[in-house]
Amino acid sequence: MGAVLKLICHDCGTANRVPADKLDAGPKCGTCGARLADGRVREIDFATLQKAVKGDDVPLLVDFWAAWCGPCRMMAPQFAKAAQALAPRVRLAKVDTQANPDATVRYDIRGIPLLILFHRGREVARLSGARPAADIEAFVRSHVGETA
Repeated sequence: MGAVLKLICHDCGTANRVPADKLDAGPKCGTCGARLADGRVREIDFATLQKAVKGDDVPLLVDFWAAWCGPCRMMAPQFAKAAQALAPRVRLAKVDTQANPDATVRYDIRGIPLLILFHRGREVARLSGARPAADIEAFVRSHVGETA
């Protein structure tokens, strides 16, 4: 039997085990049925973020943002475009810093938009400021290699 990846569902927070060779087949959460690696950006809360950072075997890129932030809103379509390009080898999520102030404190966020790349339970790198999709993709690939 091949390698098995653990993915936290960004919709319900459940841990799922997915055969690595089936990641491209569009796996779904065993609890809620949500797609786990479909290239869509998911809005997650601090609790789900904590689970995903600790539990995911696939790199996770998180956009820390707020609705009142103009550059954050401008970057949203670019972040979504990067999510499509990086899927299913990297998952992208957004955390609203205003609705989740614990995330701001925990990750020492001093300005937004801020992208933090997590892999294997730890923070790998940060990228601040609004960026085009190509820059986001290059940033991820430079830190996780051919996985992405």
